[in-house]
Amino acid sequence: MKHQNLSSGWTVAATAGPVPEAARGPVPAAVPGCVHTDLLAVGAIAEPYDDANESGLEWFHHSDWRYTTMLEMPAPAEGERVDLVFDGIDTVSTVRLGDAVLGRTENMHRGYRFDVTQLITGSEQTLTVDIASATAHAEALRGRLGDRPGAYAPRPFNFVRKMACSFGWDWGPDLRTAGLWKPVRVERWSTARLARVRPLTGVAADGAGTVEVHVDLERSGLEPAAAVRVRAQVLGVSVATTVPAGEDGAVLTLRVPGAPLWWPTGHGEQPLAELTVHLGDDEEPLDRWSRRIGFRTVEIDTGDDENGTRFTILVNGRPIAVRGANWIPDDHFVTRITRERVARRIGQALGANLNLLRVWGGGVYESDDFYELCDEHGVLVWQDFLLACAAYPEEEPLRSEIEAEARENVVRLMPHPSLVLWNGGNENLWGHEDWGWKQLLGDATWGKDYAEKLFADVLAELDPTRPYSPNSPSTPRRTPGQAHPNDPDHGTHHQWDVWNRIDWSAYSSEIPRFCSEFGFQGPPAWRTLTDHVHAEDGGPLTGVADPCADPVFLVHQKADDGTGKLDRGMAPHTGVPADFEDWHWAAQLNQARAVRHAVRHYRSWWPRTAGWIVWQVNDCWPVVSWALVDSEERPKPVYFAVREASAPRAVFIMDEDGDLSLVVVNDTDEPWEGESDTRLETFAGDWSVRERSDVSVAPRSVEVLPLPADLSSPGDRAGEVVVAEFDGERVVHTFDQDVDLNLHPDPLEVTAEKVDGGYRIDVLARELALDVTVLPDRLAGDARVDDAVVSLPAGARASFLVTTAAELDPASLTGRPVLRTANDLRAVTLRDPAGPVGEAVTGDAEPVTASTPW
Repeated sequence: MKHQNLSSGWTVAATAGPVPEAARGPVPAAVPGCVHTDLLAVGAIAEPYDDANESGLEWFHHSDWRYTTMLEMPAPAEGERVDLVFDGIDTVSTVRLGDAVLGRTENMHRGYRFDVTQLITGSEQTLTVDIASATAHAEALRGRLGDRPGAYAPRPFNFVRKMACSFGWDWGPDLRTAGLWKPVRVERWSTARLARVRPLTGVAADGAGTVEVHVDLERSGLEPAAAVRVRAQVLGVSVATTVPAGEDGAVLTLRVPGAPLWWPTGHGEQPLAELTVHLGDDEEPLDRWSRRIGFRTVEIDTGDDENGTRFTILVNGRPIAVRGANWIPDDHFVTRITRERVARRIGQALGANLNLLRVWGGGVYESDDFYELCDEHGVLVWQDFLLACAAYPEEEPLRSEIEAEARENVVRLMPHPSLVLWNGGNENLWGHEDWGWKQLLGDATWGKDYAEKLFADVLAELDPTRPYSPNSPSTPRRTPGQAHPNDPDHGTHHQWDVWNRIDWSAYSSEIPRFCSEFGFQGPPAWRTLTDHVHAEDGGPLTGVADPCADPVFLVHQKADDGTGKLDRGMAPHTGVPADFEDWHWAAQLNQARAVRHAVRHYRSWWPRTAGWIVWQVNDCWPVVSWALVDSEERPKPVYFAVREASAPRAVFIMDEDGDLSLVVVNDTDEPWEGESDTRLETFAGDWSVRERSDVSVAPRSVEVLPLPADLSSPGDRAGEVVVAEFDGERVVHTFDQDVDLNLHPDPLEVTAEKVDGGYRIDVLARELALDVTVLPDRLAGDARVDDAVVSLPAGARASFLVTTAAELDPASLTGRPVLRTANDLRAVTLRDPAGPVGEAVTGDAEPVTASTPW
């Protein structure tokens, strides 16, 4: 088979819609690419991620575009078939070669192949792709099928097979892309080609690796069908068969004695083996297919027990304590995402001690790069089918499109050992149950069949080796009268009451079997925010009285009443600083503490709570969000809090109605033994109660060790702290929230010096110092720090390494606004938090000053 890549020579121009003259084109078009980035490249539009430019691009929603290139291809040889292949078109299009219409597309999540053998003349021809407004298409279909409820109504993302978050989300912009978002090529072949290869990989009872390779052929139709040979090979084992002239498929079974097992990170190695399939002669094959596979088994234990219904992932028969994060597209303009960027993000996930990424159902089926890198590094992948937060009609043409994309992507992703679960969508079953949909829908279809039958049937037919869950959240084997789809005691659970309406301490009020979504908002790094967001008057955010109420800032805060929820969330803990720079730090700190509290709680209940998936690991543009890492790849304080709380070996203190317990988590294959040292001491370091105990924690287990009553009973709740140390790990537990503690606002002695690659900051705590954090982006855009959110009892030391190519004054690293603590917020002016949802903040309340003895 011969390939000709069609990545160059394209132009794009507007053909309809309210397009400004400067953006009408034609302009050079990148393929793969999208119209927004092409216009940005020639200066025809302003940077969509800056300030309020997003709203200035609403004209794009109802605009049509034409991609054009010239093809000069030799006429087909005798018996040669010529196909024009589009791996992905975003989204509603008509494809023409010359005057001939090759076909129409309505699905971003599928590829398309057109036979152009009879149209190739050997002369230059025009190839055009007319892309119509996905919004207009969806609105027209909604008018025909009847409206369906969903998030962010009236945006019609549930009526077109396009990346749902392209229409905006509570963390993403509404930019509704269009373009040729995946490669385009010409394929020339004869006799037959490998239309589909499905490797079903497993492990036999005797430990041998098995691969059942299902091969489907497409015949050229240009010559009499002939018998063709197919051969599959992996790790030196080869099997061949002949497909008779009258057949189009074969199954080849390979057995590999002693095949090395593929394990998730932290449980073993990730050996990968190249599986190849040759069609025809080995020396000059008609076609060839090659992928790397891994030998492992996967299942989900959804059995019932005394606490409800389990949801435990087992790999190679071993229960895996899932420490995960939800994944959204890493850039709203997905064609800008490179393999190198994905590798950095997966590296950051691993650096935070995560072992699973959930590809959320409002984005895209990710690139091959994503899954290949997860295979290599042992990161488990939970893959949603792409339905999210809405009722989806089951009528045509949507049903056929959804089934076609499911079939294509199940087969595409089958080789990847990292993919351990398919999930039928996000919050669709829950939405139908709780969000008022039933009254709005009446008898209309809403997607139940997709979740409970269609996707399950597709997997049973194409890839029965992988488990399927109907939705997130959902209850396994749910029948009328049984558990609610978001019941924490049964299956998967989403915890959003904490963010939306109650304090984050409430995370510990329930014990979910598997929490597949939870999270708390915080702003991005200061530099990320201020590089991209200015006040309405064009000046810095710090130059206005209330930056959080500035219209431009609110473009980058998509959550409903987001600032109010941030304020009310931090008020009982840190207070709400009146100064914007202090507010920014307090909001980041509160996010870190909220998520850390949840992770510690969930881990303390292993194996009853079999896993958790924080919302979310990444951002797609500069925004106030739930992300651990912002859109400029800067880890937020919450990243370090999650890293500490999710370490394979971790120690923390849990408080249950005033009774303290030392929790020791050992998610390794070796026992963890040693002596714990737990003290009740003043903030100045004078201890009054001390206990030493021998601790032994078995592999892959958790010990919860109740502390004596005298350690849990301080004489001065505002001035005493429990400090526990075990095998080099330390945890600090205060008895009240910061606003009620007598924290010294300046508890550290700090020095900094230049070292190879950057700067080292050494700190000594004169008194208790909570959540010491270095924010190096305040000084240099490339600066990163190796640790953050570190609490130090009196007398303790810590060092932080800042890496940067910039020349800095070491003294600038030793205090505010770069070096921050929770303590320093006790010396700032506070204000009243924003009111409940829907209640305006007048802005005329008198500021409140923090009460401290200094």
